[in-house]
Amino acid sequence: MNTTLQHAVGESARNTAKTVKVWDPLVRLFHWSLAACIFGAFLVEEGDTAHQWLGYTALGLIAFRVLWGLVGTRHARFSDWVRGPRAVATYLRERLSGRSQRRLGHNPAAAVMILLLMAGVAAVGLTGWMQTLDAYWGAEWLEELHEALAYGLLALIGVHVLAAIVESVHYRDNLIAAMVHGRKRTLDDDAH
Repeated sequence: MNTTLQHAVGESARNTAKTVKVWDPLVRLFHWSLAACIFGAFLVEEGDTAHQWLGYTALGLIAFRVLWGLVGTRHARFSDWVRGPRAVATYLRERLSGRSQRRLGHNPAAAVMILLLMAGVAAVGLTGWMQTLDAYWGAEWLEELHEALAYGLLALIGVHVLAAIVESVHYRDNLIAAMVHGRKRTLDDDAH
């Protein structure tokens, strides 16, 4: 009986993955706050005060994230995850051939997506703000550009969510949950 219990406990310990903190609370708060602002801005009437304040908040969040990308914790810093085109191309080739390695922080392709999302939010916010200026008041082209950028951003968000799901399944690492609690499996856990 004792041997059976020890074996069961040992088996359970081996099946429990070791985790490490990857996403700090500020990165997670930024991520979900930005998602809430964007979702909220699509729900409220365009041009309405709530829509404007959600846009200004989103712009503030982007400014914060740029600053945190320069001085934040290890995996929050751009230097940890932003790579050049060669690294992105190499990662994509490896991923398509099934040879890619899981990373604790963002992979090179995810880094491109995040930069595109941040730029998209900034562009939508900037064109929204410009519509409040006397120089552009009622400019139809600017309203159309703002709307096109907003729907383009929504498409990028769809790709981002789909990629997070696909990568979660592929690497057996729940990336969405990791953005809630901040923890991911350690890399040495992949060897088991």
